Amino acid sequence: MKDYLLNIGRSTTTFFIYIGGLTRLGLETLFWTFAPPIKRNRIFEQAKKIGVDSLPVVSLVGLFIGIILALQTAYLMKKLSSEIYIASIIALSLTRELGPVLTALIVAGRSGAAITAEIGTMTVTEQVDALETLATNPVKYLVVPRFISLIFMLPILTAYANLIGIFGGYLIGVNRLNISSSMYITTTFHTLVNKDIVTGLIKAVFFGVIIALIACYEGLNTKGGAEGVGKSTTKSVVTSFIFIIIADCFFTALFYFFF
Repeated sequence: MKDYLLNIGRSTTTFFIYIGGLTRLGLETLFWTFAPPIKRNRIFEQAKKIGVDSLPVVSLVGLFIGIILALQTAYLMKKLSSEIYIASIIALSLTRELGPVLTALIVAGRSGAAITAEIGTMTVTEQVDALETLATNPVKYLVVPRFISLIFMLPILTAYANLIGIFGGYLIGVNRLNISSSMYITTTFHTLVNKDIVTGLIKAVFFGVIIALIACYEGLNTKGGAEGVGKSTTKSVVTSFIFIIIADCFFTALFYFFF
């Protein structure tokens, strides 16, 4: 019993230390984000890696998610003779929930892992210490460009994934379910309101913050050489996934009950 309680105590302490570290890094990042000079070239470089280079996988996942949604909802809607509502279901599901969450998970697995591996390698090879020796703040130089890029590029990727997913549903609805093209498009845009789109994009911004802080924090706290880099990268992806799902649950409840 004693060992069990000690393990709970250690786990709780470790959790709060981790949250404290993320909070501290977040506050430092906010401070250095607005502190001159702003290195635009580094921000654009990271925006390309995070945003442009992620377009192929986001396109593929978004398209097939739209197709899968259409096929799965068609199974029930055909029984109810309500195939036309498939367009509404797909549009709302993607913009409010699936678009932001799946895009964030993709970016966390792809770009978040790359960020942790890159910064973690710099940490274990003492390049981060060299930056401090040269009077360069590591947070300003390494974290801020990735932080800014993620909070701007993730909503853009989310909006793109929403469009591709709706197009995937359109392909099934028009070609397989005999819904007219004009009717499908009209139903889609008639169903969507500004709240549906905006809430999804707000989620994407916060998901970007989560990915950036966790990936950079794990990278900056990497220890143990090459093996440590691998462990930090794995921990970064898993932790990002967990925090994204928790944040999604929180924001979904918030938007549903209060807005």
